[in-house]
Amino acid sequence: MSQIKIGWAEEEFYLPKPVSLQGQFAERISEYIEKPVGATAMAVEAGGEQMVLCSVDLVSVSLHLMNTVRKLLAGNGAGLDPMKVVVSATHPHTGPGYTGRGKNRTTMEQSRSFRDLIEAELPADKKYVESADVSGNSEIMDDDTLLEEISSKIAKAVLSAWNSRAEGYYANAFGRAPVGMCRRATYSDGSAQMWGDTNTAVFEALEGGNDSGIELLYVFDKNKEITGVVANLACPAQCVQHRLFVSPDFWGEVKKLLRERLGKNVFLLPQCSAAGDQCPVDLIRWVEPESDVNDPNLKRNNPPVRKADPSMFDLAGMRKTGKRITNEIMDVLEEGDYELQSDVPFYHEVKLMQLPLRRATLAEEKEARKEIREYFQSKPGDVDFNDAAHLQVHLGILRRMELQEKVEVVDTEVHIIRLGDVAFATNPFELFLDYGNQIKARSLAQQTFLIQLACHSEGYLPTKKAEEGGHYSAFLSSGTVGHQGGEQLVRETLKNINGMFK
Repeated sequence: MSQIKIGWAEEEFYLPKPVSLQGQFAERISEYIEKPVGATAMAVEAGGEQMVLCSVDLVSVSLHLMNTVRKLLAGNGAGLDPMKVVVSATHPHTGPGYTGRGKNRTTMEQSRSFRDLIEAELPADKKYVESADVSGNSEIMDDDTLLEEISSKIAKAVLSAWNSRAEGYYANAFGRAPVGMCRRATYSDGSAQMWGDTNTAVFEALEGGNDSGIELLYVFDKNKEITGVVANLACPAQCVQHRLFVSPDFWGEVKKLLRERLGKNVFLLPQCSAAGDQCPVDLIRWVEPESDVNDPNLKRNNPPVRKADPSMFDLAGMRKTGKRITNEIMDVLEEGDYELQSDVPFYHEVKLMQLPLRRATLAEEKEARKEIREYFQSKPGDVDFNDAAHLQVHLGILRRMELQEKVEVVDTEVHIIRLGDVAFATNPFELFLDYGNQIKARSLAQQTFLIQLACHSEGYLPTKKAEEGGHYSAFLSSGTVGHQGGEQLVRETLKNINGMFK
C-alpha cells in the first residue's frame, strides 16, 4: 500500500452545428444545446497500480470509439496504460452520434442499423422516408467529424486527469434517491412490454424491482478540500430522451446544482449501474408528457390525470430528478458519516470473458421472413421509423442468423478494481437490474460500484423472465447475449471481485 494520487479533468464536446441525436427509432436533429455534453475523467494511482474512470454524455461507447481513444493514448509518455482506462456512457438520448456506433466485439465490423435492415427487405414499390432530414444534410455535423471530436476530447480528458494527479484522500459513502423504476409491465397472458400501459385490467405487475441506492465516492485534496464526487446510480439518464436538443439529461442538472453549492471547480463523475430495465418514469402513476414524444410505444388513450411527479419525459421532470440526486449527495457529505482514506489496497485487473452468443433458430428465421413479407403486403405507402420499430424483432432475427454462422461467443471486456473496501466492476451491456443485485448482494466488498455500458456496447442483457415476456429490450435483436450469458457474467464477476477481497 502507498499514498494515493488522484487527478480530475473535464472536456466539453465542440458542437458548432446541429447534430443527429441518438437513442430513438425516430430520426432527430438538435435545435439547440440545453446544457453542454462532454467527458469527465478521474485518474487514480497508488503503489504502481493505476486506473482512469471516464464518464461520457453519450448513449453508448462503441468498440470503435474505445479503440480510437486508446490509439490516441498510446505512447503518451506519461506512463498511463491505455488498457487501464474505462470509458462508460451515462446513456442520455440527447447526445450526438458518431462513426462506428454499430461496431462491437462480436462482429468487429459495422453492424447494419435497423434502417439498413428494413431497406434491404423493402419491396421495389416502397421506400424509407425520414422523419427528419438527416442523411446527406450539410447543415448538421457529419459522423466522421463527430468521431474525431468526441474521441479526441475523451483522450484529452483522460490524459489531463492522469497528468494532474496529486496526493489526496477519498471517502466512500452511501445515499438514497428514488430515481430508477422498472419500465417493463407484465400482463395476464404472460407477455411483457417495455413502457407498457398499466391502466388496463390485464396488467399484473412491473416485471422487476428498483434500486434507490447511490454509491458515492467523495474525493479530497491534500488539504482535505473536496475536489469531486463519483455517483453511481441504477438508472440511465433518460428524462428528456425524445427532445430536440443536446443535453446530458439529469446528470447535467446535478453538476450545475453541485457547483452552485460546492464551487465551480468541483467535478462530477456519474456512472450508470445495472439498469437495463430501469428508467425515471413511473408507469403506475403515469403523467402525460407536455408535448408529443413521437414514440409509438408511449401512446396512451385518454389516461387519467394523476397527482404525481412531473412527467419524466420533460424538463420539469429532469430538474426534479437532478435536484433529488443533488440533495442526497449534499446531505450525505454534510452528515460526514465516512472516513477519509489515503493508504489502501489498490488492484486493477482487465478480463476478457467469453459469453455465449444468444442464438436464433431456423424456425424463428422462417417466421420472421413470413412476418416481414406479410407486413409489407398489408402496409399502404412508404415506411418510416414506426415500421422499423414494429419490425425490429423480425429484422433482428435475420441479422442474428447471419452472425451466428461466424461466431459462437461474445468477447466481453470487464474491469475488476479494488480500491480499499470498494469494488468497481464494469460490463458493456444495458444489464438488467436483477444481475446487478445478485452481484452486489454476494460481493465481499463493502460497496460495489457496477458500471454498465463501459468500453464497448453489446446491447441489452435481459433475464430469463424478460425473455419469456418478450418485447423491446428482451427481444433477441435487442442484444448479443441472453440470460445464460448473464448468469455467467454474474458468476465470473463475483469470482474476480471476491478473489481480490479474500
